Amino acid sequence: MNRLRPSFALAILALVLLPPAHADEIMRWERLPLAVPLVVGHERVVFIDRNVRVGVPASLGERLRVQSTGGAVYLRASEPIEPTRLQLQDADTGALILLDITAQPGDGALEPIRIVEGDSRARRYGDAGEASAEEQSAPATAAVRPSRETPSSVVLTRYAAQNLYAPLRTVEAVNGISRVSLRRALALDTLLPTLPVSAKALAAWRLEDQWVTAVRLTNTSARWIDLDPRALQGDFVAATFQHSDLGPAGDSRDTTVVYVVTRGRGLAQSLLPVISSVDASRNLTPAAASGQAQGGDDAQ
Repeated sequence: MNRLRPSFALAILALVLLPPAHADEIMRWERLPLAVPLVVGHERVVFIDRNVRVGVPASLGERLRVQSTGGAVYLRASEPIEPTRLQLQDADTGALILLDITAQPGDGALEPIRIVEGDSRARRYGDAGEASAEEQSAPATAAVRPSRETPSSVVLTRYAAQNLYAPLRTVEAVNGISRVSLRRALALDTLLPTLPVSAKALAAWRLEDQWVTAVRLTNTSARWIDLDPRALQGDFVAATFQHSDLGPAGDSRDTTVVYVVTRGRGLAQSLLPVISSVDASRNLTPAAASGQAQGGDDAQ
């Protein structure tokens, strides 16, 4: 027993001499600004475990030093700072996290902060929502498509419009959307048969069982044309015009795009068939056709 006492005493001494451990302060990001107090003259580290860009208001000037590297942001205030908002932007996804900082004089540095995703993570546009109780109880063999927070037709239309009109770097990626091939020189004479416009298919995308096709419309008349989705002819789920009207031919506003959404098939299979003129005499026997022609001559 006496031999154990020195070891026990050394263990107690080691515990006394060990410096106190500093645990990270956990903050959950739930789309509400996070309050981050600072002590003037002391650096505070914010761990976020992602590559971020820090947006600092110009009003702070040289009062705040900010460094970001390896998923950590280092903040050091050189003088008191009133409540000010910083923006942390994910360099990969563009998602934002908001920090409300303040700086006051104090004696010691504050512990590091670790930001984690909260339970109410914001869904990306077009993401599938959580499965309902019926979907969860469905047999594993049944293919159950999860419901989406936003209808597929809306997601497809927005995605197509971004690809045509927005800079590519701003196009938001949507899981499940894929580009589909489009038949060249697709005849679109029956799409808007009542309006003096020429139509040309530009591109198409698919999400699950729905397709969206972007079609360019050009006014061929000398008057303004109001565009109404009800004038479109075909088996469509939805249709959206980029502009509500078309200027006269030759005007800078004589062209727009309509986004046509179809289900289960592409635009080519959803158009109305072209009805050609029919010569009824082709269905008659030669004798009947000859008699009809002779009757016509007698009538003259």
